Amino acid sequence: MKLELKRSVCPYDCPDMCGLLVEVVDGQAVRVTGDPEHPYTKGTLCPKMAHYERTVHSPQRLTHPLLRIGEKGGGQFKAITWEEGIQRLADRWKGIIADYGAEAILPYSYAGTMGLVQRNCGEGFFHRLGASRLARTICSSAKGYGWATVMGETLAPHPDEVKNSDFIILWGTNALATNIHLLHNVQEAKKRGAIVWLVDTYENPTAKIVDKVVLVRPGSDGALALGIMHILVREGWIDRSFIDQHVQGFEQFQRTVLPAYPPDKVSQITGIDVNLLEEMALQYGKALAPFISLGSGLCRYGNGAMTVRAITCLPALVGAWGKSGGGLLASISTNKAFNTGRVTREDFIQKPTRIVNMNQLGYALTELSKPPIMSLYVYHSNPVVVAPDQNMIIKGLRREDLFTVVHERFLTDTARYADLILPATSSLEHPDIYRSYGHYGIQRAAAVIPPVGEAKSNWEVFQLLAQAMGFEESFFRQTTDEVINQLIVPPTPWLRSVDLAKLQEGRPVELALPENYKTTFLTPSAKIELYNPNEAEPLPRYFEPYGDDAPFYLMSTPSVYSLNSSFNERPDLLRKKEVAYLQMNSKDAENKKLENGQSVIAFNERGEVTFILKLTKKVPQGVVVTEGLFWNENMPGDRAVNALTSQRLTDRAAGSTLYDVKVDVRLT
Repeated sequence: MKLELKRSVCPYDCPDMCGLLVEVVDGQAVRVTGDPEHPYTKGTLCPKMAHYERTVHSPQRLTHPLLRIGEKGGGQFKAITWEEGIQRLADRWKGIIADYGAEAILPYSYAGTMGLVQRNCGEGFFHRLGASRLARTICSSAKGYGWATVMGETLAPHPDEVKNSDFIILWGTNALATNIHLLHNVQEAKKRGAIVWLVDTYENPTAKIVDKVVLVRPGSDGALALGIMHILVREGWIDRSFIDQHVQGFEQFQRTVLPAYPPDKVSQITGIDVNLLEEMALQYGKALAPFISLGSGLCRYGNGAMTVRAITCLPALVGAWGKSGGGLLASISTNKAFNTGRVTREDFIQKPTRIVNMNQLGYALTELSKPPIMSLYVYHSNPVVVAPDQNMIIKGLRREDLFTVVHERFLTDTARYADLILPATSSLEHPDIYRSYGHYGIQRAAAVIPPVGEAKSNWEVFQLLAQAMGFEESFFRQTTDEVINQLIVPPTPWLRSVDLAKLQEGRPVELALPENYKTTFLTPSAKIELYNPNEAEPLPRYFEPYGDDAPFYLMSTPSVYSLNSSFNERPDLLRKKEVAYLQMNSKDAENKKLENGQSVIAFNERGEVTFILKLTKKVPQGVVVTEGLFWNENMPGDRAVNALTSQRLTDRAAGSTLYDVKVDVRLT
């Protein structure tokens, strides 16, 4: 028995992109730990990845292609060969294309893997097929849009900047669950004397490490930002020199927008006491280097892009960008480091095809026509659990005329409705290359163990499908490593900043940042654009979210022990999540005559979901909270929280409005 130590990368949808060390014995991963050589994560892993080998070698892994033999959703399948599975799929698609055209086929994927090849290689295949295209906007497209409206393509601050800040706002983020390595930097800043505040809709688990919590009414964060800026200008706590040199539109913003957001009005909108507003503005305005870490939940409202836009304006008023430790970190984009078009292959699109928004899958499967969706191909995603309006999605998946194929590692809720299931590899079983959206690190990873059972990677399946569909392009005959090489050879100008030999051998490296990058504003005006003439609303303002005709805002927030629907295959992590709780303020429960531990139903016009009630003072009145997504089989009832969420889209960038939902609550 020989133990080998191999490097890999966490593949999940998290900003940290941790480096992994994998202990392998006889082709099995027996232990997974953090890589201390990683320049950012430095050997630390979250509770989910600390035993990743339990996911990789789970007894629940799908190891053979499966063909449905029972009713849709019943979970009854029989094993077949890969040859039969691919042939059935190709024959069905050829028939659909002949009868309806290729746009009757819809791919559905998102971020089950963040590897640049395995995540994106399906796009090249479906572009060549001529299928409908998917708008992949479920997470934070509105956040990116809001940032870009003010900052353009300006590079985000390195996350190490926060160590040098003296006042930090964690705004709309439960960093303990979603960004633990940034939290390490925050804690280091605290040791140096920094003050840390948390702004959120409830006292989330990260609250235990901050100095003060500000509870904001759901969807009103933009008004809070405008109110702070009103006070900053009123008191003269602004950096006129920085504004004159680096900001476009301040005078218009000061004259036409800010007078509408005095503290008393902002207090009414946000539910925050006027004195606390004044204190927050004082702390921010007097800080030497204020830093905002901006989460994504606050962009998932009908006003999400405008909310992010308003908050993004804050550092400009106090000149935070010109100070070490100052600024705002929303997300880090390193797209320009890679030749991604060599994987996504937009050049394969022979004519424009329709675009279906992933947040409106339920509508697409039940209402779309000319042509209708006749086949759905799902890979590295579980839309029945993660996408909005679960009941409508399930209604669509139950269609007998819909041919659903799911490429998966586990029998997820979506896989249960498949006609054909293809077993997928884990990240330890295939090569890929990774970039982060929370730091500037990148890393290439080889397969460190053989595939479990007959599992195949995304790229291997698309190669088989390309052959079965008669595609002759040489692109589909490349190995995974050859596709990876196309992403990095020849290197882009940015990629030349790293040690390419080190990258090629699988060690973590970090992209270099230009000198003075924090005050090099990559916008049309070369300034921070409070005034953006290209927008229908040239100046930021506040407008209300959608809401619903119900008394409680429902917050479906991250859990420390799961990530979207991933890790629900792990009994050890499920036990730590305990059950699907609905957290409610004790006073609200008293008014509803509800008691702690009762089985309750949250309901609205879209559906109803059973939870176990947990009374707490950490949730304000008018809000209920559930932490972590569960598979339906692990819920107290037969539906999960997204049976309550809406297919409505954000104000810009067609993002999800998963937090912009209200419910009522009753006993079961």
